Amino acid sequence: MEYKDYYKVLGVDRTATDDEIKRKYRKLALEHHPDRNTGDKSAEEKFKEINEAYQVLSDPEKRNHYDRLGESYTSWQQRGGTPGGFNWDEWFVQNPRGGNVRVEVGDFADLFGDSGLGNFSDFFRSIFGGMSNMGAAQRSSGSARTRTAARPQSFQQNVTISLLEAFQGTTRRIKVDNREKEVIIPPGARTGTKIRVSEAISTAPNAPKSDLYLVIQVADDPLFKRKKDNLHTEVDVDLYSAVLGGEIKVPTLSGIVVLSIPAGTQSGQTFRLSGRGMPHLKNSNQSGDLYVKTNIQIPRKLSSKEKELFSELKKLKE
Repeated sequence: MEYKDYYKVLGVDRTATDDEIKRKYRKLALEHHPDRNTGDKSAEEKFKEINEAYQVLSDPEKRNHYDRLGESYTSWQQRGGTPGGFNWDEWFVQNPRGGNVRVEVGDFADLFGDSGLGNFSDFFRSIFGGMSNMGAAQRSSGSARTRTAARPQSFQQNVTISLLEAFQGTTRRIKVDNREKEVIIPPGARTGTKIRVSEAISTAPNAPKSDLYLVIQVADDPLFKRKKDNLHTEVDVDLYSAVLGGEIKVPTLSGIVVLSIPAGTQSGQTFRLSGRGMPHLKNSNQSGDLYVKTNIQIPRKLSSKEKELFSELKKLKE
C-alpha cells in the first residue's frame, strides 16, 4: 500500500491554512474537471486524486489522523514495510461508552467491494474506510447487560460520493455472507443522509447480525455550491453580450443549457433557472433551482480600432 502525499498532490505546504487548501483545490479541480477534458483519462485520474486529497486535508479530523499516520507510516516503510508490522492500534475509534471498537481492518475492506468507497485509492480506503470513519453505537435500552445481549451494535461507515452522483443517484456494492449486495443511494442525498443495510455484519458466531448505516458525505464540487436543494454557480460573460444582450452557455448537472441575458446585464447579477437544482430526496420528481451569477469580463487588450470606438462611445456620454 503506497503512501500518498496529499500535500504534494495539491501543491501546498503542510502548514497550509484551510483557505489556502480550498483555493488550490478549486484551481486544480477546474483545470482537470472531466467536463473540460472530455476523453482524457489522465485528467480524469488526476481529478480523482485531487478530490481524494481534498477530502482528507479539508476535514480537520481526517487531516489530524493523516498527519499522525505520516510519521508512523514513514517509520514503518523505513523498517522494511513488513506485512502486519504497522501499528494500527491508534486508529481504532474510541467508543464513547468506554473501551475500543475492535474491528479488524480487513473486515471493512472486504465488506466494501472494489468500488465500495468510490474512486479512492487503496491507501485512502485502508485508513479512512476501515478506521477513522468507522463508528459503533449501541442502542440504549435497560441495563448494559440487556443491551449487549438483546440488541447488537450497529455500525456506521462514511461513504463519499460526488455531487453528480448525489444528483443522479448511485450505488455501492457490499459483501454480505460472501455475497455482494448492491446498496442504492437515492437522488438528492445530502451529507449526513444515512442508508441502512440491515443485518450486514457478523460480529460473532451464532450472534445476531448488526446493521450497517452508510453515512453519506457529498464532496465539494468546483463548479457548483449546494444550499439545501438549490445550486449556485458563476459564469463569465463577455462585455459585448452584457451590453447588447445575448446568449450564454451555462453548465448544469444534467448538461449545458443556453441562457438568454438582457442588454445591460451587470456583473454580479443573478439569474434563476427553475428546476435545475438538486432533486428532493423524498420526491425525485421535484427539484430545487440553479442560481447563475454573472461575472462580466472586461477586455484587457484593445486594438486601435476598438480603442477608437470606445472613445467615440465615451464622447456620446459626455
